[in-house]
Amino acid sequence: MKKELIDDIIAWDIVNWSKSFDFWKKHLDVKDKGYQCLELGARQGGLSLWLALNNNQVICSDVSYTDQQHELDKTIALHKKHGCEQNITYEAIDASKIPYENHFDLVVFKSVLGGVSIDSGKRLEQQTIDSIHKSLKPGGRVVFIENLEGSFLHMYARKKFVGWGSKWYYMKLNDIVKLFNSYKSLEYKTVGFFGTFGKTEKQRQMLGKLDTLIEKLIPKHNRYVMIGIAKK
Repeated sequence: MKKELIDDIIAWDIVNWSKSFDFWKKHLDVKDKGYQCLELGARQGGLSLWLALNNNQVICSDVSYTDQQHELDKTIALHKKHGCEQNITYEAIDASKIPYENHFDLVVFKSVLGGVSIDSGKRLEQQTIDSIHKSLKPGGRVVFIENLEGSFLHMYARKKFVGWGSKWYYMKLNDIVKLFNSYKSLEYKTVGFFGTFGKTEKQRQMLGKLDTLIEKLIPKHNRYVMIGIAKK
């Protein structure tokens, strides 16, 4: 993929988070499959863009689409920019209460689990993963990238320097793995250590390249991004 397209799909901390494409490609072919897909917590719909450009049908969803028209407008504009809007429809869907059953070939999300409990005050991560499971066809897959707790340094920096860092729930790697106990299989990898500390995308790209060089030296549970694919 061209750099501009990758930038539009991933949007932030691109070097580390875009490593998801190489990982997913090893386990899943999305090109010209005509899959029925759902993106959860889409915001500007980057993963919907990726799936639609590969000739799949996508429901691009975010709870914000109910009352934040500007978010939906930005999402539609991005898809029109790349000429794939004919493959995408838009809905406001609560990830913990997906109103579909045995419907999708693929459900995708990027950085969702840490935010599903913010407004409710309850832990909804397991409910969300179970809701996805129900919405998938037999043999369907959930494809995701998620923030991890990472190291003590990551947690300290979020609480100290990120305004919403104390509200977001950063899960441990093993805790996310356990969420998928009802699935037939789960394949995953973790990436990233320094990239998230960049204040600008240029800085994050430089630090992301450093992460690539030293990745094998960093324990898996101390990295801050989990890339995964699970099969129902």
